Amino acid sequence: MNGELIAVLDYLQREKGIDREVLLEAVEQALLQASKKSVGPGRDLRIEIDRQTGDIRALAKLKVVEQVANKHDEITLIDARRRQPNIQLGEDVEVEVTPQNFGRVAAQTAKQAMLQRIRQVEKNMVYEEFKGRAGDVISGTVRRFERSDVIIDLGKIEAIMPSRERVPTEEYQPGDRIRAYILSVNNSSHGPEIVLSRSHPDFVKRLFELEVTEIADKTVEIKAIAREAGYRTKIAVASRDDKVDPVGACVGMRGMRVKNIVRELGGEKIDITRWDPNVRQFVANALSPAKLKNLIIDEAKHAVRIIVEPDQLSLAIGKKGQNARLTSKLTGWGIEIEKEETAELGFEEKVARAIGAMTSMLGVDQPTAEILVKSGFHSLEGVLAAELTDLEEILGPEKAAAVRQAAAAEFEKRQAGEQPAAS
Repeated sequence: MNGELIAVLDYLQREKGIDREVLLEAVEQALLQASKKSVGPGRDLRIEIDRQTGDIRALAKLKVVEQVANKHDEITLIDARRRQPNIQLGEDVEVEVTPQNFGRVAAQTAKQAMLQRIRQVEKNMVYEEFKGRAGDVISGTVRRFERSDVIIDLGKIEAIMPSRERVPTEEYQPGDRIRAYILSVNNSSHGPEIVLSRSHPDFVKRLFELEVTEIADKTVEIKAIAREAGYRTKIAVASRDDKVDPVGACVGMRGMRVKNIVRELGGEKIDITRWDPNVRQFVANALSPAKLKNLIIDEAKHAVRIIVEPDQLSLAIGKKGQNARLTSKLTGWGIEIEKEETAELGFEEKVARAIGAMTSMLGVDQPTAEILVKSGFHSLEGVLAAELTDLEEILGPEKAAAVRQAAAAEFEKRQAGEQPAAS
């Protein structure tokens, strides 16, 4: 058993990185408890394991007396001087008290002690590795589901992504490789508990920090972020360098930086806007591309009342109020959007004009143009800014695609007409 013990300790130190001295101390402590049962309640008993050979000895300190009254605590002067010639009455001498059958007991005890200590050391090592990583993005493999929680294998430990931290539009399968945000790391009686999230706004923030070098080096700063996980995120950025465009830095060449993040988020839309210390300008930036007629700021209520023309109302509010809702979260101000009251005057005439303009611009028939106008699409910009799914809901897939294509062609035509002629 002695040689095997040393071999096992060497293996564990080499393969698992666990200090053999830590394991030896754990084995000695476990053997001490076992010794008190087999050896007896010896006075100041201790266990010694030879670090080279693995030999195990049980040693007890006995008091030197003339006549022994308690064999577990005392030894005669004659017996003591056989071990230590200069010993005197009243002094202590250390005596080996290893029982004959102690090898079998030691083997079983050592195995249990090492397994228990290994588990504890490994848990401590994992906790030490992860305790400072809250806020990081990490990769893992989906292993299983516990109710609606996702258990993710991080290699050395399994982490949990609670149902509340999942993205409602995402589905996971065992074996899927995913990235997630480390929400918290706790050390409980059962070991480290790592909680992950893919729905937290800071997950998107960290992805930008990893993808955009200007954010990583603090040239560009993320001032605010608002998210409805799985659907849309708004992010406000500012630059510390006048020569660096914060929005352009986040978008990247040909939009590659933001596309990489959108791909990681499963197609979630991201609006990047320029932060401004002036709340009026900040709100206008956040609601872009909607054109605002007027902004009325109520400092007492910490709210902004926004007036828009009727054809801009649906664009400013967004699908199911999402654009206005995210703008409120992003700016920290209450947002109320209303259409201009004067727009009600001559309503029928304005509708007729809008239908005529849509028919001319997009080359669609009058019924189609009427449907578009009555659905809130009064301009070329409104059609281009709309979600294709919104157009499909009111026109059907084929007509929606044709209308979008016609709008894009008309826009390019206008852009080309605005360019100066080549000399």
